[in-house]
Amino acid sequence: MLKPCLLSCFLFFFFFFFFFIPKLSFSCPQDQRQSLLEFKNLLIHIKDNSTAFKGLGTWRPNSDCCKWLRVRCNASSPSKEVIDLNLSYLILSGSVSSSILRPVLRINSLVSLDVSFNSIQGEIPRDAFVNLTRMISLNMTFNLFNGSIPPELFTLKTLQYLDLSVSKLGGELPGEAFVNLTRLISLNMSYNYLNGSIPSTLLSLKTLQHLDLSVNYFGGEIPGDAFVNLTSLISLGMSYNSFNGSIPPTLFPLKTLQHLDLGMNNFGGEIPGDAFVNLTNLVFLDMSYNNFNGSIPHELFSLKNLQRLDLSMNVIGGTLSGDIKELKNLQELILDKNLLVGEIPPEIGCLVELRTLTLRHNMFNGSIPSSVSRLTKLKMFDLQNNSLSSKIPDDIGNLVNLSTLSLSMNKLSGGIPSSIHNLKNLETLQLENNNGFSGEIPTGLFGLQKLKILRLEGNKLQWNNNGYVFPQFKLTDLSLRSCGLEGNIPDWLKNQTTLVYLDLSINRLEGSFPKWLADLKVGIMILSDNRLAGSLPPTLFQSSSLDYLVLSRNNFSGEIPDTIGESLVMVLMLSENNFSGSVPKSITKIPFLLLLDLSKNRLSGEFPRFLPESYLVWLDISSNDFSGDVPAYFGVYTSMLLMSQNNFSGDFPQIFRNLSSLIRLDLHNNKISGEFASLTDRLSSSLEVLSLRNNSLKGSIPEGISKLTSLKVLDLSENNLDGYLPSSLGNLTCMIKSPESSSSATLPITTGKHDIERLIDIKSQDLFSLVVNWKNSKQVLFDRNFYLYTLLDLSKNKLHGEIPTSLGNLKSLKVLNLSNNEFSRLIPQSFGDLERVESLDLSHNNLTGEIPKTLSKLSELNTLDLSNNKLTGRIPESPQLDRLNNPNIYANNSGICGMQIQVPCSPTQTKQPAEEKEEEDKEEETMFSWKAAIIGCSCGFLIAVVFMSYNGIWK
Repeated sequence: MLKPCLLSCFLFFFFFFFFFIPKLSFSCPQDQRQSLLEFKNLLIHIKDNSTAFKGLGTWRPNSDCCKWLRVRCNASSPSKEVIDLNLSYLILSGSVSSSILRPVLRINSLVSLDVSFNSIQGEIPRDAFVNLTRMISLNMTFNLFNGSIPPELFTLKTLQYLDLSVSKLGGELPGEAFVNLTRLISLNMSYNYLNGSIPSTLLSLKTLQHLDLSVNYFGGEIPGDAFVNLTSLISLGMSYNSFNGSIPPTLFPLKTLQHLDLGMNNFGGEIPGDAFVNLTNLVFLDMSYNNFNGSIPHELFSLKNLQRLDLSMNVIGGTLSGDIKELKNLQELILDKNLLVGEIPPEIGCLVELRTLTLRHNMFNGSIPSSVSRLTKLKMFDLQNNSLSSKIPDDIGNLVNLSTLSLSMNKLSGGIPSSIHNLKNLETLQLENNNGFSGEIPTGLFGLQKLKILRLEGNKLQWNNNGYVFPQFKLTDLSLRSCGLEGNIPDWLKNQTTLVYLDLSINRLEGSFPKWLADLKVGIMILSDNRLAGSLPPTLFQSSSLDYLVLSRNNFSGEIPDTIGESLVMVLMLSENNFSGSVPKSITKIPFLLLLDLSKNRLSGEFPRFLPESYLVWLDISSNDFSGDVPAYFGVYTSMLLMSQNNFSGDFPQIFRNLSSLIRLDLHNNKISGEFASLTDRLSSSLEVLSLRNNSLKGSIPEGISKLTSLKVLDLSENNLDGYLPSSLGNLTCMIKSPESSSSATLPITTGKHDIERLIDIKSQDLFSLVVNWKNSKQVLFDRNFYLYTLLDLSKNKLHGEIPTSLGNLKSLKVLNLSNNEFSRLIPQSFGDLERVESLDLSHNNLTGEIPKTLSKLSELNTLDLSNNKLTGRIPESPQLDRLNNPNIYANNSGICGMQIQVPCSPTQTKQPAEEKEEEDKEEETMFSWKAAIIGCSCGFLIAVVFMSYNGIWK
């Protein structure tokens, strides 16, 4: 019986020591385990995040924390304390407070801590770093920390690697911040809101190898001796700041430097010629988006290890030297947007390691060197916007790795080489706007399976739309504008189900709008300037992807589909077609409509009322048959209202009072009545164009007109206005001082995936033009150079009285027309101050007196009409007035003479200014003699009377 008892005891002790005792003894210190569990519990309570639970799944209360994931202990230490914590990527959505870090920052044995990519927000705990005396590596990148960097962090003397990048940290770096960080090897503070200058203590860290201060608000000049102590520096990032001045010369002796990024600053001056002699290890050099000038220094081409060179967006001129061939390891050459001239050197073909070659937006001329065909590793080749001529090299097909080829906006000629079909990796082909390209577009393009973007517009290329083609690509972007397309819209587009941008404008396409095209998920569709006809399929407006639709200048007809209210379109241009009927009321339900152009159709009825909260910026419904009252409801963002040449009637709506963004209002050629003064009280001071010509307005022009200080065009001609002209007209600021530019509408919403702002192009001719009476004929002013024109036309009204002299203040006026009114008295002498006026019409009034001699100062005047008045005297002489010798200019006046109209003047009229002055002097002298004689006689008589009275003679 004893043996079984002994066996049971043995088994009990065996299991006790091998299973129970280990459960009670842990390798990591108890307080550190508790701190880690506290961090986990805080995370669970603050953020319900399943990803975090998975990441910390091994963190259980009854287990050894040294065996937990993300935790590493010091195996060589008896206490097995925690030295490394990797807490990155725990919080992948939302954010948590920075207080969650306090438990882990109590672990004073930490050597490395990584809390990156967690969206932790708030200030970094200030007192948490005091006890971290062993910390070597601290990574806090990709969070939402704000406030300033706590001073306690700069006391970590053992710190070698510090990454605080991609947060919201701000403020200046303290002057003594880095005095204790003498072991620092890598410092990354990029993508924050830090400002001020770089502390000298940072630039004294001799151990520093990597410094990145990019994308902050640092600024000012960098001291000349700034980098003298950074003798171990390997990489330096200072891009996207506001540094200015020249590059410190102490930067260039740093022989260890491999990576130098100074892009997107305000550095200036010439790039020093001997600057790069010592930088023999430089691999990466970015000096883009600065103000460097001069030429590219020859010494730069001695950097044989250089792999990336970016000098784009500066004002560097001169030629590109053939010595560039020495950069044999160069993989990226980016010289965009400079002032480089001359030919592209053929030696560029020696850079056989090139992957990127972009020289766009310069002034290179000559041909594309045939040597580029040797750059077989090239992936991006961009020469757009230069003055290159001749043809594309025939061997362009050798660049088999090419993914982007952009040669647009040059002067290239010839056809597209057939070898282009060898570019099997090509994704983007941009050849637009060369004008010299001709011939048929090669069918080999259809075999480029990876092609996504194809832009061939603005050339003389011809696409054979009649042949059978089946492309192997799936395009996202296609522009064949002005490519001679004929017949129906190409059937092969049916298979382009990934198409986002489609431009087939300015061709000779005909037929109807195919239903299959309406069903494609196109975002931007431009089919203007063709011969397309018929009605629009209702499904066109049921697409959830269509943002921008331009069908202007076709032959579409019928009514606009009522399904238009289901659209999400932002820009809708249906002008210059034959649409008829009324506009569906559902159009006001389009949620984000910014621009609507229905002009020059046959639309009729009342125009629908938009809600005040709409985003509508631009409305053009001119040249239709709309009737009823002037549309009364528009959004507060509305900037352009173009409603001319309709049948609107009645008074002005009160809603105009709320249009604070209104820049242009054009209602000419309607039947609007009412007092003009009631409108001026409702208009915003931002208004630049007010055209109400040919209506039935009445009343006078109020003094309050002067509050419209932005007016550049005021056309009130052909109405029933009466009364006197207010002198306040001479206070219209933008007619006094020449405006430098024309305002543009501000879009009230972010337009998402498409560059709608660029496509709308507020200054384009397609979107705004104004018909005015310019130089005695109806002319169109286009908006692209609209800022050049200022105009005041009050002709064909019943205005009377004297013309205010204050109109002479309007020195930037190009056109002044006061004809066909009842003005009387003199032409103001101040009109001689209208120094930019080109057209002056005062005809058909009751003006009297002589033509002011000051008009001879109008050096730009080329159209003048003073006929049908009561003017007299000699026509002033000047080189400009002498050329205006058409007798009709001065016809039907009382007594005008002069050489311009070959009417001799009488002796009194022909006196020259010197003779007139001499006669005036003689008259004044004679008058003075008579006055002196009278005064002398009077004084003598008075003295005689006094004398006789004194001597009693009268007695």
